[in-house]
Amino acid sequence: MSRRSLRAPVTLAVATVLALTAAVPAAASASGSSAPGPAASAGTAERQQHRGGHHQGNRAALRQAMDGMVEAGIPGVLVQTRDGRRTWTASAGVADLDTERPRIRPDRFRVGSITKTFVATVMLQLQEEGRLDLDDPVEEWLPGVVRGNGHDGRRVTLRQLLNHTSGIFNYTADEEFNERLLKDFEKHRYDTYTPEQLVGIAMAHEPDFAPGTDWSYSNTNYVLAGMVIEAVTGDSYAHQIERRVLRPLGLRATELPGTRAAMPRPHGRAYFPLGPEGELTDVTDFNPSAAGAAGEMVSTVDDLNRFVRALMSGRLLSEGSMAQMLDTVPTGEGSSDHYGLGLQTRELSCGERVWGHSGGIPGSASFALTTRDGRHSLALNLNAQGIPVNAAAAVEAEFCGTPAASADSADSADSADSTDSADEPGRKAAPLHPEPLL
Repeated sequence: MSRRSLRAPVTLAVATVLALTAAVPAAASASGSSAPGPAASAGTAERQQHRGGHHQGNRAALRQAMDGMVEAGIPGVLVQTRDGRRTWTASAGVADLDTERPRIRPDRFRVGSITKTFVATVMLQLQEEGRLDLDDPVEEWLPGVVRGNGHDGRRVTLRQLLNHTSGIFNYTADEEFNERLLKDFEKHRYDTYTPEQLVGIAMAHEPDFAPGTDWSYSNTNYVLAGMVIEAVTGDSYAHQIERRVLRPLGLRATELPGTRAAMPRPHGRAYFPLGPEGELTDVTDFNPSAAGAAGEMVSTVDDLNRFVRALMSGRLLSEGSMAQMLDTVPTGEGSSDHYGLGLQTRELSCGERVWGHSGGIPGSASFALTTRDGRHSLALNLNAQGIPVNAAAAVEAEFCGTPAASADSADSADSADSTDSADEPGRKAAPLHPEPLL
């Protein structure tokens, strides 16, 4: 196992393992479009650039945000932006702390909760086909599954699963579950969980609120959605995503690994501060059945951009289904963040609204975001979690051209939510934080 100590103390939050905090340092400029040069250390920016050069102000601000995350302790950042037919790909830091090779465009990584947008897309397609109705009670498709300690699947609709208004307890907020995957990671990293087991963890707790009366992010909702897809189709939710989304869009580097712990190649390493003094530990090998339909997917920056652009431009859903997906609910007082059906949205400081999802799973944190017309998109991945960084600065930089120092103040409230309420079941985390599974 590879372990590296950070230059600065590491903050480790149990429920929110990537906090968006202030104070991101500025950094250096990019190279041209040549192949990657010598390997860089975690504190040195390493660049690759492809078919770009447009929006130089945005690029400079984005580079600054990327370098700031590396300076804060993230080993490596990989970003791709698309605007119309133009594509710009860049990296900072390294993919592997031992070999110090840079991150490269085809690197695969775990995307965590971005999986949810794929699941919601399939659910809406099934509704278009008349095979289910999102206003069906969960009990109709999963009889007796959502029961116990006040949970009642007869009162929860499929729509409420998809927009996180079900009130169902988030199984990843369970203390024992977190103990196994954080403090005893080495012992439990290869454990296999069934969807029924994950839902069972949630049913041992009381609901967070009555269905439809509030909003709270719960991974249990999407484990249940995956089970509903299987009940409706008689097929695995993973195969339905492959057949309905991955193959039609040509997302050849995206897969749902099930119980397979090893990452498909090419890939870098993934890190998490598990040591007693915050040493970064290599957590690349991990059985993602602990996430299931809530976040097991593996992808690339190319595939994520292709997916969100296709979704928002109407290639996967009818106009009516898109209207339902974009029908959002607020996620907390005083926030511009809203959540639709497997889709997060935020109004940025410049007035631009972006749509997509964030995702976190041990050692990996990601964004896949786009404008409403699907023309301007951003896919970003950090190969570590548990390190306070201003990841939202990259979003502001790309879509608003805002330097990292200016973006800090816009996210100060989010930072407090991420850390102060991290251990509270049913917390109202701001959606455009890379949503963790731990």
